[in-house]
Amino acid sequence: MNKRIIGIDVARALAVIGMIIVNFKVVFGDTGASWVKSLAGIFDGKAAATFVFLAGVGLALMTNSAIKNNDRQKFRLAQKRITKRALFLFVVGVSYISIWPADILHFYGLYMLILLLVLRCSRNIILLLGLLLIAIYPLLILVWDYTTGWNFNTLIYTDFWTLNGFFRNLFFNGFHPVIPWTSFMLVGFWYGKQDLNNTAFVKKSFWISAITFIIIQCISYISIYALYSESLNNFEDLTTILGTNPMPPLPIYMCNGISIALAVTSACILIAKRFKNNTIIDALYKTGQLALTFYVAHVIIGMGIIEVIQPKKMGTASIEFSLIYSLIFSLLCVGFAVLWRKHKKSGPLEWLMRRLTD
Repeated sequence: MNKRIIGIDVARALAVIGMIIVNFKVVFGDTGASWVKSLAGIFDGKAAATFVFLAGVGLALMTNSAIKNNDRQKFRLAQKRITKRALFLFVVGVSYISIWPADILHFYGLYMLILLLVLRCSRNIILLLGLLLIAIYPLLILVWDYTTGWNFNTLIYTDFWTLNGFFRNLFFNGFHPVIPWTSFMLVGFWYGKQDLNNTAFVKKSFWISAITFIIIQCISYISIYALYSESLNNFEDLTTILGTNPMPPLPIYMCNGISIALAVTSACILIAKRFKNNTIIDALYKTGQLALTFYVAHVIIGMGIIEVIQPKKMGTASIEFSLIYSLIFSLLCVGFAVLWRKHKKSGPLEWLMRRLTD
């Protein structure tokens, strides 16, 4: 069995914490100091992209041995396991979507099912498919209206529970649509098929992706302000097309998300390898192993507590409250993970998923 790469779980912990910050900001409110909003906004769309990217890495590590050794029995077992886990995540996500419309798990399950189709493909083909989905998406927007079904003032999808609305949301204009978001998992799968114990490769990946991220940010910012016209009042349109916001997920955002996911994952692998006995690294490693549990917990428990004791805070709180509460909740998650892992090998929801799918 391959030795677990600690840095991947560390990166997964950071991705979940980033998602907690983003989601609490959306649910509780973000009025307040602009610098705090900018600080919290760093994670918008990037934490979720990294979360999905890391799933692709994990699936590659799960199947690499079977594919490399042409072990058909082991490969079929991995296929069945991935299929069952994909369906489990889809059902879990849909089951509480009425209280958390921005759920990523049901999308996540679909990405995994699509990935099943390319498990045996070469690394270049997988990477090409990921890039192809990114390139296709702007063409879809030219054909279909991205705003169909949305009330962007309330972030409510009006016809979600109809057949057409459900599939439109799932594949085209939901929070994390299958096209093009599956690209994050495909590129993660490509990355996971590399030799991640090769420090030179991981360092190269970090520098290339980090520099790419900075270049994309600069191009986006400069393009928006260069093309902005006061008379046309076109700032919002330019930000939608050339910005790095996740909705709609146009190529600049997608490439931005992939580059930051690669950079964060590579950095975590390098740092965790060097400081593997560090207390903070160990705590984040254990937190990353309970990522699924904490994702669901931040909705059911984290948001639920405020809705029960301070319902007036929902949607009206300051960005300072949202950020501080998200950091406190994240620290409690880290503490819980450290204590839980002293007695158990996996988190509560991870245990349930394995019990039902292995």
